[in-house]
Amino acid sequence: MTLTVTISSASKSAVALEFPGKSASEVTIRDVKVALASKVKKLYVERQKLSQEGDKKALDDGLKLTEVGFDARTEQCRLSVKDLGPQIQWRTVFIVEYLGPILIHPLIYYLPRVFYGSEVQHSAVQSYVFAFVVLHFLKRELETLFVHRFSHATMPAKNIFKNSAHYHIFSGLLLAYDIYRPKYASASNFIVNTYRNNPQFLNACAAVWLFAELSNLSTHLTLRSLRPAGTGKRGIPYGYGFGLVSCPNYLFETVGWLVICVMTNSIAAWLFFVISTGQMAIWAAKKHRNYKKEFGKDYPRGRKAMIPFIF
Repeated sequence: MTLTVTISSASKSAVALEFPGKSASEVTIRDVKVALASKVKKLYVERQKLSQEGDKKALDDGLKLTEVGFDARTEQCRLSVKDLGPQIQWRTVFIVEYLGPILIHPLIYYLPRVFYGSEVQHSAVQSYVFAFVVLHFLKRELETLFVHRFSHATMPAKNIFKNSAHYHIFSGLLLAYDIYRPKYASASNFIVNTYRNNPQFLNACAAVWLFAELSNLSTHLTLRSLRPAGTGKRGIPYGYGFGLVSCPNYLFETVGWLVICVMTNSIAAWLFFVISTGQMAIWAAKKHRNYKKEFGKDYPRGRKAMIPFIF
């Protein structure tokens, strides 16, 4: 009897896939996706979401058919597929997201007459923030290319517009337009004889910002070491930053943006800080729950999600 997997779809007739000479304990969900893609060209592997019939939960690629409702009497397994639509690489999404602020900030910083109708003699705080923002997103681009490993290869292509808007609008256009305007110029009353023009204060802020950025990078390197290339597996993270929270990368990024808020007291900076910190808190809570669910009693009990001793 030949091993057969029947794939049903809400919009199309069922497709029968045969695996001659193989047992259910050998065939994985990934193998089924590859076989389905060879029969239905539109449904390339990354576009498929396979579930057990009557269940909407996506099945992990590494699961064997014996783990997903295989009927040993008939040598058959019934699964359902959902078309996730056109997909785009997560790495590409990140590159596009971070490229926005890298391009927008220099445009507004170096071409103030175009945006404000007059030249702006930049103050030290404007120059510091310009350097912080551009260096931050250049770092993010380099991490995307050389550090990050992704548990999922792709995402729906349409989401790139929503994801990019967060960075292009809030940390790009709004932040740059607010901070590089004449209000923050070197001769402005908002700057002259205030803490925003104090070299010691600015240097202290730069030191805290650099600490946050390097700490963030360190945690990303730790997370990379826990995920073998080409897999979605992960281990329990330990080491610098992970003693008190599950997601110190989000904690350190929050500190970096808080520095810019304190330096400028910019409405746009505070708006981006609140939105981005809220989003990171949601991601941190989800990752924290997943860690505890995946590792159970082995996961350190004292850890919080993102903010030590609090959350």
